[in-house]
Amino acid sequence: MTPPDLSDPAQRAAYARELRAVARPVRLMGVALAVAGALLAALQRTRYPAIPTVLPLVLLSLGALHMLAAVAVRLKYHQRRMKGDR
Repeated sequence: MTPPDLSDPAQRAAYARELRAVARPVRLMGVALAVAGALLAALQRTRYPAIPTVLPLVLLSLGALHMLAAVAVRLKYHQRRMKGDR
């Protein structure tokens, strides 16, 4: 597949939509894990002090790792796409 012509606004918009779809489930899972970790940390501080402190930290860390993995996958896709591979 040929690289997109980024000087053409229509092709640039189409490529932006294409890039948004790359690794979308991984990004959404990262956001969900981070939100769950933040909520669990808030619950642990306010209502349930028996929740181990490590549990929200693990969820936040997994969320961050998912986001970094999504960035890496998207970067590799972009590099291959600009070279003309697919």
